[in-house]
Formats: sequence, C-alpha cells, structure tokens
Amino acid sequence: MSNETHNPAIELSEILATTVEMAGRSVVQVAARRGMGSSGVVWSEDGLIVAADHNIEREEDVTVGLPDGTTVPAQLVGRDPSTDVALLRVDASGLAAPDWSDLSSLKVGHLVLNLLRPGRSVRALLGIVGALGREEWRTPSGGRLDLYLHAAIEIQKGSSGSLLVDMAGRALGLGTAGLQRGHLLAIPPETLKRVVESLLKHGRIPRGYLGLALVPVRLPTSVEEAAGQPVGLMVAGVQPGSSAETSGILLGDILISLDGETVADLGQLHGLLSAERIGHESVLRLVRAGEVREVPVTIGAR
Repeated sequence: MSNETHNPAIELSEILATTVEMAGRSVVQVAARRGMGSSGVVWSEDGLIVAADHNIEREEDVTVGLPDGTTVPAQLVGRDPSTDVALLRVDASGLAAPDWSDLSSLKVGHLVLNLLRPGRSVRALLGIVGALGREEWRTPSGGRLDLYLHAAIEIQKGSSGSLLVDMAGRALGLGTAGLQRGHLLAIPPETLKRVVESLLKHGRIPRGYLGLALVPVRLPTSVEEAAGQPVGLMVAGVQPGSSAETSGILLGDILISLDGETVADLGQLHGLLSAERIGHESVLRLVRAGEVREVPVTIGAR
C-alpha cells in the first residue's frame, strides 16, 4: 500500500488530470468552417474568445460551444492572418479566462499539455517544449510573435485554437498549426495581448504599405557586389496614387533594402512594414539600370 501511495506515475497521472480539468474550463469549441469543429480560448470572462484565424472560413453564423455544454452565437470582432489570430465575442459572462504565464522560466524539454475542444468535450495531448527562441519571430506572412515556441505534440483536428499549458496549469499560448507546416506553435501571451488590443480598436492589425507588386529575382552579377546581396525584389507593378508612385519608383526597379534592412524576400519586407512606420519617411535602396541608388518614401497604411 505504501509503494502504491507514493507511486510517481500515479501522482503524475493525478496532476495531469487535475490540470486538464482546471485549464479545460477556458477552452471552447468554435464552429466556423464546414465539416469540422475547431477550438478557441477564453480571453476575458465577459465573452471575448481568441481562436485560430485560418479556422474561420465564414464570418457569419459562427457559434461557440461553451464548457458548460451550451452553444451560443459569436460575432467576429476582427482577425489577423499574419499571426493567425481571430477575436470573437459571445454574449456570456463569468467565463473562465486562463492564468497566463510570462514564460520566463520555461525551458526546452519541459512537459506541456495541449487542450482542445473540437467537439463537446475537452481533449488533452501531452508533449514537451521542442524548441524555444527568446527573440521575436516573423511568420511567413510578416506577423510578429514575441518569441518562438514549438510544442512537440501530435497535431490533430482541432489543435489550432487550442490552449497550451504547463504542469501548473498556467497558459503558455494559443496553439496553432497554421503558421509553420507540420509544427504546433504557441502564440505567446504578449503577442495575443497586443493583437487583441488592435483588433478591438481597428478590427485588424494596421500594416505599412508601399503600393508595389514585387517578384523575387537574382541580381545581375555586375551589381551583386555593390548591392551586398545576391537577390532582391523586382517591381512588377506600381499602384496609382500610392506612396511608391509619388516617390518615383519605376517598373523594373529591384528593391534590396528598407532603412538599411535587407529585403531578399516578401516575408522580410512584410515584417519591416510595421504599424510604427506608417506616416514616416523611410529610405528604399534599389537597383535601377544597373546602379544602386536610394529613394525616400513615406510609408502608407493598409
């Protein structure tokens, strides 16, 4: 009896079950796509829900299944595809928002739970922190995550919009499989806070805009050394009335940097066109007729 009472496996099992029971109260079902439910996480007790944007296929007739078994209609407040975050609002109160962690003590190898609710009941998957980067990480579409957190956990239907928690039940982030193919990433609390605040205010994340259609190309050998890089973004189109047209950007120009930051692909450029640059003058470095030159441009908004 004594050995059974102090069996570490039994103790761990009880810890996991208790954590799932407590943290699972913050996980909801989101029905916004055909044929498959997805998950969402309570952001505030008065009815705000964060979910994975790529799971929101329709903006009307969205419903949320609450942990108590009731289903309520949801309004789409806003969405940001670049960070894969959508914000919903339901007419409910007293919801259980999770206890968000600051992630400062999190390490690679720590056990984590992924809680999802693609149906009426909560599901739980166990894994570890597979990779953790403390610096900002840019998504392929230019969104900014405050850090990179990859959870080595099996991806299932409903995994996007799930809640990742540690063994103490503290929330580590909103799970998504939509930002990096084959990987379950956590959108960390600081990123969620920033995105939610913007979605509440604007319904979207304001982005800087140049008004250019761009195509990645290799630079001519004759200018590669002067440019300091082998590739750039060739201008294939200039929107009439845009800041790029006003600044005299021409078809065939090859953009190589913005304010000294290299732009070798579209993702890099999107990442640089943050809301902070809107309305401010930046310097585009480009190749025109075989020569490297600099052109000032005022960043517009989109």
